[in-house]
Amino acid sequence: MRLWDRRTACSSVLLAGGAFGLLLFIVTAGMGMAAAPMDVLEVAAASGGGTRATAQVVIPAPPIVVQRLLTDYPHWPDLFDMRMHVAAVSVQDGVATTDLRIEHPLMPGERRLVTESRVLPSGSLVTDLKGGDFKRYHRVWKLESTGEGNQTRADFELEVEVESFVPDWLIVIAMRQELEAHFRILKQKAVEHSKR
Repeated sequence: MRLWDRRTACSSVLLAGGAFGLLLFIVTAGMGMAAAPMDVLEVAAASGGGTRATAQVVIPAPPIVVQRLLTDYPHWPDLFDMRMHVAAVSVQDGVATTDLRIEHPLMPGERRLVTESRVLPSGSLVTDLKGGDFKRYHRVWKLESTGEGNQTRADFELEVEVESFVPDWLIVIAMRQELEAHFRILKQKAVEHSKR
């Protein structure tokens, strides 16, 4: 066999192997995406100031478990990867008033966030600003059963504006990281609680 024929044969084998590998990657990646829906998170500066975030998150637990975690107000800090504590919680006529103290590396000192949360007849969880060091705070969770009833599709919306000199673009970056951590922790805790 001549040198030219050997190189051609070797190139053909490499190309065929590479094509097979690419095909295998595409098929298995497609299977992986079908088996585990991707979360979507968008965070941007709001036109009137502050920050707006929206997300679609698939949580591997039924909606009742997720709702219990999100309405366990004294344990809210456990759902975040930042320093915060609950100063006070009161529930009256289905409205939970929560007084949080939040420490954030972008802002010196402690920020106070007082909110009112309620579960709507539709099952949505709505939280609005009542007082503190924030100019605006509005959060909505819409929970929907998916899969065989053992998963939750959660639509999330948050609008927040803090009394601060920190530029909105920097808050956008920090909020994206914090929400990614929040969703990860929420998923972990939901799995733990659904096994109980």
